[in-house]
Amino acid sequence: MSGPKAALKAIGAAIKSQKYDDAIQEAQQLLAADPKSYQGSLFLGFALSKQNKNEEAEKAYESATKLKSSDPQAWQGLIQLYEKQGSHKLELYQTAALRLAEIYQEADDKYKCQVVVDTFLGFAKNQGTRLQCKKAQEIVLPTSPIYDYLEGRIPHPGHTYQIMAQITEFEEKERINKDIGERRTRLGAKIGQVTVEVKREVLRDSDLEELYEKIIDWSNDDEIRRQYEEKLLQRCLDALTILPPGEQKVERRNKVLKLANDMVIIKHPYKLAWDIAIEWTDPENIQELDVNILREYCMAFPTSGLAQVLQGFLSSEISPFPKPPPSTPVQNDTASDESDGDEDEGGGVSLEGPALLEDRLLIMTEGMADSGKSILAHRLMGEYYQFLEEYESVVELMRNGRRLVMEEANKVGHKFENSSESMTALLATALVFYQSPKNHPEAKVLFDGLLVRNPSSTPALIGIGLIYEEEEDYPAAIDFLGRALKRDSSNIRIKTEAAWVKALSGDYAQGKGELEDSISKIDAKDQKMRELLARTQYRIGVCMWNIDTTKAARKDRSGAYSYFLAALKSNLNFAPAYTSLGIYYADYSKDKKRSRKCFQKAFELSSSEVEAAERLARIFAEQGEWELVEVVARRVVDSGKVRPSPGSKKKGVSWPFAALGVAELNKQEYAKSIVSFQSALRITPSDYHCWVGLGESYHNSGRYIAATKAFQHAEKFEHEVEQRKSGETWFAKHMLANVKRELGDYDEAIEGYKGVLEGRPTESGVAMALIQALVESAWDSVEKGLFGHAIRRATETIDAALGLVESRADAFNLWRAAGDACSIFTWVQSHISDFPHAKVKQLLQTRGNRSAYSVFDEVDGVGLDIVFANGLYSAAEEDGLNLTRCFHAAILAHKRAIHASAHDIHAQAVAYYNLGWAEHRAHVCVSPELKKKSTRYLKASVRCFKRAIELEAGNSEFWNALGAVTSELNPKVAQHSFVRSLFLNERSAQAWTNLGTLYLLQNDFGLANDAFTRAQSSDPDFAHAWVGQGLLALLMTGDIKEANLLFTHAMEISESSSLIVQRQYAQSAFDQILASKTPSSITELVQPLFALNQLQTMAPTDLMYQHLSTLFLERISDLPSAVAALSKICTIVEADYEVSESPSSLSRFALAKADLARSQLSARSYPEAIDNGETALQLSADDAGNDLSAEARQKCRLSAHLTVGLAHYYSGEPETALQYFLPALEESNGNPDAFCLLAQVLWATGDEDSRNKARDRLFDCVEDRPEHVQSVLLLGIIAILDQDSESLEAVTASLQDTRATSTITNREQGQVGEVLRAIAALSGSNDEKEVLAEVQTDIFLHPNLPHGWGRLAEIEGDEYTAEMALKTALEAVPPRGELEADDLSRAFGGTGKVGDAQRAVMFAPWGNEGWLSLSGALSGRD
Repeated sequence: MSGPKAALKAIGAAIKSQKYDDAIQEAQQLLAADPKSYQGSLFLGFALSKQNKNEEAEKAYESATKLKSSDPQAWQGLIQLYEKQGSHKLELYQTAALRLAEIYQEADDKYKCQVVVDTFLGFAKNQGTRLQCKKAQEIVLPTSPIYDYLEGRIPHPGHTYQIMAQITEFEEKERINKDIGERRTRLGAKIGQVTVEVKREVLRDSDLEELYEKIIDWSNDDEIRRQYEEKLLQRCLDALTILPPGEQKVERRNKVLKLANDMVIIKHPYKLAWDIAIEWTDPENIQELDVNILREYCMAFPTSGLAQVLQGFLSSEISPFPKPPPSTPVQNDTASDESDGDEDEGGGVSLEGPALLEDRLLIMTEGMADSGKSILAHRLMGEYYQFLEEYESVVELMRNGRRLVMEEANKVGHKFENSSESMTALLATALVFYQSPKNHPEAKVLFDGLLVRNPSSTPALIGIGLIYEEEEDYPAAIDFLGRALKRDSSNIRIKTEAAWVKALSGDYAQGKGELEDSISKIDAKDQKMRELLARTQYRIGVCMWNIDTTKAARKDRSGAYSYFLAALKSNLNFAPAYTSLGIYYADYSKDKKRSRKCFQKAFELSSSEVEAAERLARIFAEQGEWELVEVVARRVVDSGKVRPSPGSKKKGVSWPFAALGVAELNKQEYAKSIVSFQSALRITPSDYHCWVGLGESYHNSGRYIAATKAFQHAEKFEHEVEQRKSGETWFAKHMLANVKRELGDYDEAIEGYKGVLEGRPTESGVAMALIQALVESAWDSVEKGLFGHAIRRATETIDAALGLVESRADAFNLWRAAGDACSIFTWVQSHISDFPHAKVKQLLQTRGNRSAYSVFDEVDGVGLDIVFANGLYSAAEEDGLNLTRCFHAAILAHKRAIHASAHDIHAQAVAYYNLGWAEHRAHVCVSPELKKKSTRYLKASVRCFKRAIELEAGNSEFWNALGAVTSELNPKVAQHSFVRSLFLNERSAQAWTNLGTLYLLQNDFGLANDAFTRAQSSDPDFAHAWVGQGLLALLMTGDIKEANLLFTHAMEISESSSLIVQRQYAQSAFDQILASKTPSSITELVQPLFALNQLQTMAPTDLMYQHLSTLFLERISDLPSAVAALSKICTIVEADYEVSESPSSLSRFALAKADLARSQLSARSYPEAIDNGETALQLSADDAGNDLSAEARQKCRLSAHLTVGLAHYYSGEPETALQYFLPALEESNGNPDAFCLLAQVLWATGDEDSRNKARDRLFDCVEDRPEHVQSVLLLGIIAILDQDSESLEAVTASLQDTRATSTITNREQGQVGEVLRAIAALSGSNDEKEVLAEVQTDIFLHPNLPHGWGRLAEIEGDEYTAEMALKTALEAVPPRGELEADDLSRAFGGTGKVGDAQRAVMFAPWGNEGWLSLSGALSGRD
């Protein structure tokens, strides 16, 4: 024993001297010798703790506690060790502290026991986390083993539980916010879903509810207990809302409901508990609620939304609860004062709410705004709104209520079936009346759902019955209302409705009897029944009205009339009674004033009174008050009564939409009127007048195709209108003609107008439209080149105007059309002889005086003298006089239009504008020889346009016209006018083109180009802009090809009436033909010739372009027309020269004679060609007095010499011909074609000397122009004829080189091949092979040409070769090539087929090849 004691002393000494390492070593040795040494373990633990070897020290202390568990030293050592380590060992610290306290409890040392507990709690509070602090509180809870011992010395358990609850609340809130913040950033995360998931996790692990319950159980303070009861209820409700459906949710809901009911029982004023207790009751009927609880709720929470709704409902007429006794005490501070209660009779009004309807509705509305989450508030408010017949409010409120029920059901796990059914019934019933019958399908679906759940649901049966009644399905309505009446036989409302449905089904007698039986049961003194009484009296009156329909019965004031009045006495605001009285006054009493007042009153009270509205709209329409018509129709449409619900048997009402359409049509709101008429036609597709209105709306909005279809539909229903005699059908025909006129179908439009006038000849408006259509058709024909048709239309216009002028002499459009009709003749001057002078004279004389024609007569000098002049004139004078009559008549007609439009400033401005163009047209038509720079017509035109601008300065066309007529008079004014026009309308292509033309006249090509470019961008289809660009191309660059392309494009897009386009195009096309080295195809000549023909029709006195047309006629071999035209030109020019003796006339005469001689030569009129050619030579001489240029004189004389020479040659006088060819050769400046022509004539003379000269000429030509193919070909032919082998070798070599080039034409290729084959055939031996070789070489070099294939087919007789020749020929015809009809016919004939032979004949019936091929093919078939 001495050993362990000595060791302990040594350890103690080492510790005192702070030699902890020695103490540890010795203690370990001691424990190794004696493991159960308690003091050794204590010393070891202490020494180790001093060395901060906490884990080893803890093990040593734990060993000591195991040796002596009831000794406090080891536990104290552990506590000191744990305190040294902070919060890390707080849980072990709690265990040690509790054990140490228990040791002191066993030792009955309360002081030390309390010190241990207080020290631990303080340490946990200061060093531990919140959760550790919460855990530490368990040491003093009633569940602790030391609680009973220290009771009174430690905090009360209620306080401790509050601390733990506060810590838990804070921790949960922090955790929820943290987790939501982390998870919401994940992909696809939704904040609502994340919040629910986080709260579920937190509440699953939470003990907060138990803590609240412990606080409630242990707390002695009622206020704290109530506070935590509220928290517990809120906590349970929060947990309920996030739990998924299941048993757990049901249990939690029951707990919440029990907590809430308990609070209500003890009347604790916690609003959430009362709301749950009241809302979750979900009564089938409102009367099932405990009215005492409702009144206590109102007193406890008077400012809440539900309390305000309850106060209003409980004080209303529909409250199922009895009124409270007057002595009911007021327990709420916010209730009315006692003085107020004393003043109110009955005493209970101040408790239940305001007595006045307005005040009650106001407080309930305010309460509803604050109780958006209250199901009961929605039910109560919905029933009250339905009682007030505020169906729109019911619909809106019940839709929100049903959504609220679904939300609350999902949230708390309670279906609220009774509330859902009640709201569904309220919503469906409101939908029956709100915007009826629009919402009937929805209402019917809702009622059907109610009947599935409850087949005897009275609201559903009544609602469906009312729907069928509205849809006029009376048998079904009788069935459902009868079933409802069986369920509630005492309900007088159902009984009267069922009787009324029987009456509507046609059984007025039975309906009247049942209604009379019901009316006796209605208490007339009851204000609630006044509405029903009035309705029943009215319905009895309707039954009587329909039982006896005689005029006497209906007029009897003691009959139906008395019931209508009685209904108004019962309810002064009963609208249907006013309607019936209005009908009575209108149809039987003939009192229009009273009937209108009745209809107005009925419509003011109810927009559903469609009959009253219709009659009222007709009254307003008859008075022209279209704004009031629109108001009435709009209100009827908005009422929802006009459109039947889908599947309904009830017919829709279309007249409100039709009335709206007419009113909007009058206001020029065409888009809206289209919609209105379409809506009307959807209801009544056979409404003739709606189709007409729709067509007119389409027409006025520019949708002409749609308008056409609408009017065509209207025509289908004309016979129905005629049978009913409800209106006339001519207007649809008239409007359809208007549409056709707008679309440009003038022939159909004119026929339409004439058809209307046949039935209604006095319709001046239609006659005026016919005149305008005729003149527009005439202008359209001019633009399209139908000049004869234009003249006919112009003549018809004058005839139609003559028929209308007697009745409408003051019509502006009539005189404008007449002026335009006269102007048509100035545009088509070839028909000037057709001008109806006598009719125009009669037209101008009708109901007119000279003052009407005196506008600007002092300037233009245009009076009635020339137009009214009669007499016989020569043919030459007649055309000129008629032309003057035409533009004078046009001017006078437009002056008459000015006189007729004196009352209309806009029309007068247009009339001056039209007169200005008529004056300008007269200026243009005056012969160039007679007019100078300015004529009196041009001056008058300027005055007219200025006057038009004074009247309407904002019209861009007026400014453009002024610029056009002043371009030559005053360029500055013209520029200002064009700029002003473009300021008003910068998209005007015409104004930009006119400005460009002005710049072109002033030689400012840059600005002109800019203006023409702007015109092209504004309107690419405006031809004159392209003409301007073409002129610029000629003037600026001299690019004839570019100019021709521009003029060609202008011609393609222009109208036929554009003279400048046709002139420039024809001239450019001819210049292009002259500049081309290849011969022109027929397709290149046809279009210019057509343009010139139209030009001659419009301007037959334009000799220059008539002469140009003869040059085109000559090139297409239309020789008779060319000779006739040139002969006419020569005659006119000769007569002009005899009068004027001007050098220009002489020059024109010489050129015409030269061209005439050439055409006569082609026509084989050789004597006439010689005569005219010699005349041309005489007139074109240098000393003849002409003003021909040197180049023109040279070409004229060359043509004349060649023509006369060839004429003499073909007349058999070759020697004489040579006398003309030699000067021609000199004048041609060595032209190789002239050399070839001379060589042929020399060869044809036959003598050797002439032939030698021909050879020499050709050799010289070939030497000078080796590329001239015709010269080489002639030399080859001469060498063949002379059999000159040396020349043949040279010619062959030259031709072989020539045909290998691509510079010669296809025709020349064929000629070269023919000559080479002829040379090969005359080569001597083996000539067939040589010819075949030449043909094959020709095909090899030019496989795309038909000549080689055709010759090979002739040689080989191969059908495949002939087919190839035909294919290449088809590819070479115009416009892809230049193959002639003869060559194509030869290719077809070469196949030997009957069909191809027939085609050969068709393509060239004048040729022999086609006929021979056909003959051979037919004989071969035989």
